[in-house]
Amino acid sequence: MYEETALDLLSYLKESPTAFHAVNAMRERFLKEGFTELREQERWFLQKGGRYFVTRNNSALIAFSIPHTDVWKFHITASHSDSPTFKIKENPEIKVQDAYVKLNVEGYGGMIMSSWFDRPLSVAGRLVVRENGELVEKLVNVDRDFVMIPSLAIHMNREVNDGYKFNPQKDLLPLFGCGTDEGKFWTLIARSAGVKEADILGHDLFLYSRCEGSIWGAEKEFLSAGRLDDLQCAYASMEGFLNGRKEVSIAVHCVLDNEEVGSGTKQGAAAAFLRDTLLRINTGLGRSYEEYLMTIAGSFMISADNAQAMHPNYTEKADPVNRPVLNGGSVIKFSANQKYCTDAVSSAYFKNLCEKAEVPYQTYANRSDIAGGSTLGNISNSQVAVNMVDIGLPQLSMHSSYETCGVKDTWYLSKVLEEFYA
Repeated sequence: MYEETALDLLSYLKESPTAFHAVNAMRERFLKEGFTELREQERWFLQKGGRYFVTRNNSALIAFSIPHTDVWKFHITASHSDSPTFKIKENPEIKVQDAYVKLNVEGYGGMIMSSWFDRPLSVAGRLVVRENGELVEKLVNVDRDFVMIPSLAIHMNREVNDGYKFNPQKDLLPLFGCGTDEGKFWTLIARSAGVKEADILGHDLFLYSRCEGSIWGAEKEFLSAGRLDDLQCAYASMEGFLNGRKEVSIAVHCVLDNEEVGSGTKQGAAAAFLRDTLLRINTGLGRSYEEYLMTIAGSFMISADNAQAMHPNYTEKADPVNRPVLNGGSVIKFSANQKYCTDAVSSAYFKNLCEKAEVPYQTYANRSDIAGGSTLGNISNSQVAVNMVDIGLPQLSMHSSYETCGVKDTWYLSKVLEEFYA
């Protein structure tokens, strides 16, 4: 059961090179499962027993299920669709002394830069094109080894193994072609998207690693792939949502964008996307604003964003006693400074869920002398004030282009969320 879930996760990751592809894959799954797609710019006609989803920016998605009976609480999971990478700039081609053409990119999020060198990369994202007099969005994926960021030979940088500060404008520009290939980038992008080059008027294009995901280890206990943070949680949340009975609450599955750059966009956790959707569900059920506030007061949210596992070579970086490991189950995150919104009530709630689902859980806290990261939980809590726990799945190499997790943990989280939605 663990390996089957892990293989399904690898399939989802492969078809999700960008946030746009990740959300589109979910959209297709929900349509296949009989959900009705809603649009924010149209009226919603909701019914008890109905199952729906809505997207924003085509990179964030909220699905929800309304029971046949009156219920007065939301059960919500939230994860994010984006991962650290490099974004293609406008006017992307840079010619180098008539010998090469490289691409002009800038960093998106806080990635481990060294992990992007010397491996096959490609380009994917969305285009905005003119079609029949209208502007439409098109997904694009150059589905082949397309570019690479070559490292500098050690003979020319003897200090590279002693610590080197990479300059993203100089060291991390991908090689695209020889000097004779100038002007071909947009031609190849248009061909991959099946559109005319002249019709491309806008783009959000990103690099992604072409290294295939794999299951490995002495007993095949590890899984490595790109974009585990946070598509592993997004996938497990979707599975738990779809498999849960969804009878005792209005079940909500939320995947937001731009967590890696602060969530401050219209499709991020700091925006009103989740709050707007919950309000429209409340209105669609014929309830007043006061009844919405009553429902929110009795609701619960699980913010699911991957957690740092204890590293085998750097055990001293972990807290003395709160040190999660791969295949040890979901990680409950704690922070005295509220970088994570877990408290006594929400942690007890989640622990109880895990025990009901008969799956393990772990706890995480930063070392007190090391500043940690944050996540979307406390940001979204400012928009929707519900009891909330911050959790994640343990992983190594967080924010590398190739991350590692435990084979069992995706299944563990899907089972506890199935219990949550039951």
